[in-house]
Amino acid sequence: MNGFINLLKPPGMSSGTAVAIVKRLTKERVGHAGTLDPEAAGVLPIMVGRATRLLDCFPDHSKSYVAEIAFAGATDTQDAQGTIIEPKQRVPEREEILAVLPQFRGTIMQRPPAYSALKKDGVPLYALARQGKAVETQARETVVSLLELGERTGENGYMLSIDCGSGTYIRTLCHDIGQALNAPAHMRFLLRTRHGEFTIENAVIIEEIMGAENLEKYLLPLDFPLGALPALQLPESYWKLGRNGGKLPARLKLELDEKERCRVYAEEELLGVAHRDGDILRFDVGLTGG
Repeated sequence: MNGFINLLKPPGMSSGTAVAIVKRLTKERVGHAGTLDPEAAGVLPIMVGRATRLLDCFPDHSKSYVAEIAFAGATDTQDAQGTIIEPKQRVPEREEILAVLPQFRGTIMQRPPAYSALKKDGVPLYALARQGKAVETQARETVVSLLELGERTGENGYMLSIDCGSGTYIRTLCHDIGQALNAPAHMRFLLRTRHGEFTIENAVIIEEIMGAENLEKYLLPLDFPLGALPALQLPESYWKLGRNGGKLPARLKLELDEKERCRVYAEEELLGVAHRDGDILRFDVGLTGG
């Protein structure tokens, strides 16, 4: 069984638990693309079987979210599960928030939260933070391509719509917006609506998967997230070489630029993902062996 399951992860379930459930059902190697915090909900691509080899080949790792920012104090985890470390001061007016949002669009620097799955010396930072150990993270570059203010929610919240690149922490974004407004804030709600080609419109809930007589009907094909890559259909004389992961002549794909990747097929069978290296095509990932 090989392919992807576009799972709508519920709040309260860790990404690891979702993987474990699918692994138990399929008896295959299983992984996920892009961790969602346990209290967050939304699109979690699950890779099954040989699909686990393809994560680094996704041409699109961008994500879309709907989040709620709460001007109800800053927390140590930067979300509603944490402990207040800066008390509520005020709730900004809509015009104030709109005025600061431009500084959080485009390429920005962001310091990942101490309570995160990033590792130091092989230990997750959240584990160190829970032990009361000081955790310092380095600011890093990330991209926020869309950041829009939505409706006000309750006494102190607003909805945000966000499109961003891989590695962006939405709870940190909420925290930083609050700091810019001198109005301590945290993320109260998070829903991921898209991860690359995977969208919430065609996601399946965990109950559907667990109750399925035939799990394969929920599997998306191996090339589902690779559609942005050029496709190379091999002549039959090269099928054996391609299935063995051998080097292919680049002239089979004359328009491929140096280092550019492509999907390689033998008829309808996806053999893997390769890139151009001078006069040859080298496989980055082969899907027909092992």
